[in-house]
Amino acid sequence: MSFFISDAVAQTAGAAPAGGGFASLIPLILIFAVMYFLLIRPQQKKVKAHQAMVQALGKGDEVTTNGGILGKIVSLDDSFVSVEIAQNVTIKLQRGAIGAVLPKGTIKAIK
Repeated sequence: MSFFISDAVAQTAGAAPAGGGFASLIPLILIFAVMYFLLIRPQQKKVKAHQAMVQALGKGDEVTTNGGILGKIVSLDDSFVSVEIAQNVTIKLQRGAIGAVLPKGTIKAIK
């Protein structure tokens, strides 16, 4: 019956290659580079563009808020903006809550 089962021969395991300390880091570096160019860098550009837009706000600009409210800026200070959303209806928002500046005449075109 022993002719069906071959004898297991123990082999001495060879030592792992000694070199490759830097070679083992290459995949990690590549993954970080891909993540940087696909996720981190575009997000930083988007944040910079939003900050520039918020700093450039002026009286009379037509804007939308992050919540989707459409209105016209009636007054500004360092950290807050007053937006008229209807006749004689004004809300006060933080500057960062402005989502986008719209072209002039957008409000009239929608009404």
